[in-house]
Amino acid sequence: MTYVQKLLKSPVVRQIPWQKISYLVVGALLVGWLLNTPEGLLGKADAVGYAVCHRIDLRSFHLGDRQFSMCARCTGQYLGAMLGFVFQLSRGRRRVGQPPRGVLFILGGLALIWAIDGFNSFLHLQPDLFSRFFIYEPNNTFRVLTGMGLGLGISAMVLPAFHQTMWKRRSLKPALGGYASLGGLLALGLILAGLVLTENPLILYPLALISAAGVLVILTLVYAMVWVMLFKLENRFDSLREMTFPLIAGFATALAQIAALDYVRFLLTGTWDGFHFG
Repeated sequence: MTYVQKLLKSPVVRQIPWQKISYLVVGALLVGWLLNTPEGLLGKADAVGYAVCHRIDLRSFHLGDRQFSMCARCTGQYLGAMLGFVFQLSRGRRRVGQPPRGVLFILGGLALIWAIDGFNSFLHLQPDLFSRFFIYEPNNTFRVLTGMGLGLGISAMVLPAFHQTMWKRRSLKPALGGYASLGGLLALGLILAGLVLTENPLILYPLALISAAGVLVILTLVYAMVWVMLFKLENRFDSLREMTFPLIAGFATALAQIAALDYVRFLLTGTWDGFHFG
């Protein structure tokens, strides 16, 4: 038994209402963040995107005259992750098996394409300096597609790792069992990217909220795993109800990170706008 486990089982520590304290902490953090970020659902989505994305206007989609919460690449990335989570859960519960090597190779290739497109876009920020190194002219279509590919890969890594870390009973089957399931997921990703590219405000509005939620979901899952591993509580849970405390701790940590990044960026720039180059 580790020192942390002994400490958690001590009479004094066990008498502390940790669950109520965690609710109070996350509640206070959430209220504070909500009160100090732009108004409305899209304003909150902007604040989430503000913490993880450059939000350059030219590299973002728009709801009419209003800039999207994240750039085209980040939009695709977090929408892809959310799509991947839903797809894997629809294939079966608590699957932790590793996909075949060919599937991993394709997902790795999508990540490489994302990196190349991102590097090429970065060079275009200063065309006078880097024009000789341009690979091709970047655009938002490439950005959302490459972001979607990376997001699907992120989901294929994060969700099985979460299942492997948290659940007492798990399935050894892979959520992406072969080329057929990967092909289905990629087809859905192309359809979702196509919906974004329509730039229809009725479609983009919910997608803006879903992509922002994707940031919180990924960070919450990752930080929940960190807290569980920190306290040596791996593979102890049979239900989501039993997992309430690590999920709350993960969400609180995710929100604290976003709030801290928001604060630092606003302190340096004095605006909720994206970065400006030129």
